[in-house]
Amino acid sequence: MFNSLTSVLLLLTSSVLAVALFRVLRMPAMLAYFAVGVLMGPFALNVLPNEDSSRQVAEFGIVFLMFSIGLEFSLPRLYAMRKTLFGLGGAQVLITLSVVMLACWAAGLSLPTAFVVGAALTMSSTAIVSKILLERVDLNSRHGRLSIGILLFQDLAVIPILVLIPALATFNENIGITLGSSLVKAAVLLGLLFRFGKNALDSWFGLVARQRSRELFVMNVLMVTLLLAFATKVAGLSYALGAFVAGMLISETRYRYQVESDIAPFRDILLGLFFISVGMLLNVQYLVEHIGLVVALLVNFILFKLIVVAILTRAFGFETGVGIRTGIILAQAGEFSFVILALGLQRGLIGGNVLQLILAASLLSMVVAPFIIQYNGRITRKLVKSYIRNSSQKVDAIEDASKEMTGHVIIAGYGRSGQYLGRFLREENIPFMALDIDPARVHDAAAAGEHVMFGDAGRRVVLAAAGAGRAKALVVSYSDMRASMRVVHSAQEAYPKLPVVVRTYDDADIDAFRDAGATEVVPEVLEGSLMLASHALVLLGVPLNRVVKRIRLFREERYKMFKGFFRGMTDADADAGNAKQLRLHSVEIDTNSYAKGLRLDHIDFARLNVEPHYLRRPNMLEDIQPRPDIVLADGDVLVLLGSSQNLVEAENYLIYGK
Repeated sequence: MFNSLTSVLLLLTSSVLAVALFRVLRMPAMLAYFAVGVLMGPFALNVLPNEDSSRQVAEFGIVFLMFSIGLEFSLPRLYAMRKTLFGLGGAQVLITLSVVMLACWAAGLSLPTAFVVGAALTMSSTAIVSKILLERVDLNSRHGRLSIGILLFQDLAVIPILVLIPALATFNENIGITLGSSLVKAAVLLGLLFRFGKNALDSWFGLVARQRSRELFVMNVLMVTLLLAFATKVAGLSYALGAFVAGMLISETRYRYQVESDIAPFRDILLGLFFISVGMLLNVQYLVEHIGLVVALLVNFILFKLIVVAILTRAFGFETGVGIRTGIILAQAGEFSFVILALGLQRGLIGGNVLQLILAASLLSMVVAPFIIQYNGRITRKLVKSYIRNSSQKVDAIEDASKEMTGHVIIAGYGRSGQYLGRFLREENIPFMALDIDPARVHDAAAAGEHVMFGDAGRRVVLAAAGAGRAKALVVSYSDMRASMRVVHSAQEAYPKLPVVVRTYDDADIDAFRDAGATEVVPEVLEGSLMLASHALVLLGVPLNRVVKRIRLFREERYKMFKGFFRGMTDADADAGNAKQLRLHSVEIDTNSYAKGLRLDHIDFARLNVEPHYLRRPNMLEDIQPRPDIVLADGDVLVLLGSSQNLVEAENYLIYGK
């Protein structure tokens, strides 16, 4: 790709140093790659050649970016967020795109160029926003959920944009026919792929997986991705669209998480290469000479996006403060902005000073975004005095509602688990105060006469208003681990003697919550398993006292038998993003396996970070406990307990010795 080994070495060294520095500064790694591209590119040190071959290899980064985004899409999740997604998100994209296009057209740009500019500036950064919201435990806040919903629609909006850009490249008097033809081709191709593609891919991936070759599996993923990208390219559409569809199709198969694990190294390297190539396009001299114009565009488009999102959020029934916070979070450009600009440049729709201006403003907006988002609450409180009043009024309302309470229970989160707990407490005549940050849920529950108030239990002032100093217990029923941990920390710091019971999805975070000060942690999946087992045993005729004794013993042993589970497609939404979740995985030993003939104590399971759970042998009805002296034989099935990544590495070691 490059002219010499020296260029490659300089590229790798500068990338490693830049990414490390940006990590220390808590800034996105993509900005580090941009910085490397700008510094090493033809407009600065001119170390890296700006050749067509370089850009063509770098453009594969777009393919794997779109493929990764496709893998993340979940149809049930989209349906659950449909109001925010298609209502608020759709309005934001249409209004922003239309206004920017009109402004560009009034400034003398052609319609295709105006479309590329408008589409680029409409996007926001999913990577930056989701990372900061996750770190600040704001994903479940109102402005956090609204931001994620709008970002999801922006990702979806990229699909028609990728269809329109190639069509606009042939802009002429028959543009209507051209656009219609492109949309029809896209609809037919996507319809065929979604109708027949999922089952075909599921069968094909199953055939490849049975060969038990990681190299073959990885090559198959690359082949399928590039094959679909090539198919859409041949159809006159964008290759990025095909990669996105490939990701969506594979996300519906049972091999989704294996694909994510195997493709990550290729994706990250090629994405870094793509962002470096985008940085190489930026003319530093133009930026310096026109810094006033760049800053003016930057300020105006940030303010414009902020105002549009704030007004739309207000129109959808949320208060002004929430709208401004959402607008601040989404005011920057995003990763897809550069994908759109790169495709526009490739198709000859944008270039010269226009490209430099939009590219520079987009880059600067992403540089300042982490600092602006970090202070979105403080900025909003300074701009909207009513937001402060509303916040203090909510705290005062909680304090008024709880002032007569003593020896009560505070329930943080009034979802299904919180509501069931509330019913039990009412039946026992135990007073309780429930806190929730979902306004619709609070409104409905309060209208039904339940004692529920709007408030964030992670804030000490809210806990104080709820009477935590007089309460008998605090129950945290959030499904999000970070949000629950925030409540536990706040309660431990202000009220160390207050008993705290935490609901968690499974057993992965029990120790972390206990270390943070939780009195008891209840993993709902394990408790559900115990209840299922107890009902089944009673129905099968086992005496009730024996069932109760068994359940008690299981609890005393800290659910050791139930630790971990075999992950299936139905668990996709429940444990998405939980890298620490322990799972069970079966590894079959055959004649060619590396581990055949090895004693279990000769395998360093601790180094592999997995635990042998039990062993199953052909023609044996009962499972075998994994004793150190057992020698693995042909046909043995070893069930391992560990995280997804560690299980993949352990299976590769047992089968291939790698």
